[in-house]
Amino acid sequence: MIDLTLLRENPDVVKASQRARGADESLVDQAVAADEARRSSLQQFEVLRAEQNAFGKLVAAAPKDEKAALVAQAQDLAAKVKAADAAAAESQLVLDTVMWKIENVVLDGVPVGGEDDFVVLREVGEKRAFDFEIRDHVAIGESLDIIDIERGAKISGSRFYFLKGWGARLELALMSLALDQAAAAGFTALITPTLVRPEVMAGTGFLGEHADEIYYLPADDLYLTGTSEVALAGYHSNEIVDLSEGPARYAGWSTCYRREAGSHGKDTRGILRVHQFNKLEMFSYIEPEQAEAEHAKLLAWQEEMLQKCELPYRVIDTAAGDLGSSAARKFDAEAWVPSQASYRELTSTSNCTTYQARRLNVRYRREDGKTANVATLNGTLATTRWLVAILENHQQIDGSVLIPKALRPYLGGQERIEPKPSKTPKAGA
Repeated sequence: MIDLTLLRENPDVVKASQRARGADESLVDQAVAADEARRSSLQQFEVLRAEQNAFGKLVAAAPKDEKAALVAQAQDLAAKVKAADAAAAESQLVLDTVMWKIENVVLDGVPVGGEDDFVVLREVGEKRAFDFEIRDHVAIGESLDIIDIERGAKISGSRFYFLKGWGARLELALMSLALDQAAAAGFTALITPTLVRPEVMAGTGFLGEHADEIYYLPADDLYLTGTSEVALAGYHSNEIVDLSEGPARYAGWSTCYRREAGSHGKDTRGILRVHQFNKLEMFSYIEPEQAEAEHAKLLAWQEEMLQKCELPYRVIDTAAGDLGSSAARKFDAEAWVPSQASYRELTSTSNCTTYQARRLNVRYRREDGKTANVATLNGTLATTRWLVAILENHQQIDGSVLIPKALRPYLGGQERIEPKPSKTPKAGA
């Protein structure tokens, strides 16, 4: 939820943000009108309530022969107070409904436009020149017997898969490397729930126009999370977080689920866009004034992981129209995928300012003793999708795949994944 003070004092800033996102500007005018109506109805209630209190004292002090008439007037006044109270509550509900529809106000400097209007901030690493025919991650995975898409589809349908043998171990190694790096940076490890209540899902901003991406269990009134960001954001809901010694940082490891609605025909081959995957997510609760500096740190930790996996990548500043509703700014780190001759997103990090904290009622205590909403930030540190870039960038002419040096200690020192020797028929068979 945006800051109500900002809406009152500078609605044009909120309108400009909605316009940059390609979102509905009229919501701002609706919110301003709803706020004025709420304040007016609240003022009317307070006037009547004060009048009721004063009249109550008059009734108490009145002679017995006058009390009957005064009591009747008091009852009439009480009915008016009750009606005014109901009107104030209704106007508050109208305001809240509109405010929850307005997306976070984008920060200065965020590129204007849609999905293709990002700004490339830097490219890091050299794209490898192959002197043999490049294979995609599916061909590599199947030849090494480490990815089984056919059986995944057999038991669960399209966009499901098995990771097998060294494929399963490689993902666990990747996640463990990321978890160790996060712990070294001061993040507390959490294995999070993957089913959450509606108020938590809504509080993080995921039940807007992309709600069709989320799996819902109506019998339980629970949602399956597409990222542990949801559970991490709700972890301190309705609490005052202690930030006296710095930001509260968590690294959430979870399985994630996405319906991928609207992605028919996109990335149907392989494990780039799937319904179920594992992910390690960084999440920070921090004082709002420090949020932009924290955002830079999250991005730096992501780049450190990409470099440990020896992947060429680029960093982009995402345009306003491609931001999620809760993000005020988002950076993506995209790895080079040789078989597609293009960069594909492996990580993103978002500064959600105080937007999620307002919706989830997460506060901290300032130096003056008063409480205020924290800022929240998130950033992916590792996910199943990374295997696509690792397999393709480190493939060898003999069919093997070199394992990045940083991952080898988690794999018993294994240096490469070798093709299984073909079975030769016995003599006379």
